[in-house]
Amino acid sequence: MTALDAPHLPRSAPIEAYGKGGFAFADMSHRGSLLCLPDGIWAWPVTRPDQIDEVSLRRVIDKAAIIDTLVIGTGNEVWLPPAWLRDRLRKVSVVIDAMQTGPAIRTYNIMMGERRRVAAALIAVP
Repeated sequence: MTALDAPHLPRSAPIEAYGKGGFAFADMSHRGSLLCLPDGIWAWPVTRPDQIDEVSLRRVIDKAAIIDTLVIGTGNEVWLPPAWLRDRLRKVSVVIDAMQTGPAIRTYNIMMGERRRVAAALIAVP
């Protein structure tokens, strides 16, 4: 396992705060974007919605068996996922719900609290 493969946290956790280019969760902080899956939280190199693709979401696709919904936080931008990306994730039974990062965090936290099989791909905001 390389450093890039190691999660910041080997479990899911609600996002407690965001802004200033990062996030706070589980008494930790992270500068940059995050990929939050049911089995861990990782750094995510995406900084703009147009960088969201099959490669940046590889970990989600690989873990699709434990995810029903992917909440995508698009920073301060409004972004509609392209049809090909929706179709690709639909093939592995994952539904995309894209919105700005603030609402995405609230949605992710609520869905986690309901014990739903949710993941979040969150672009950091300034």
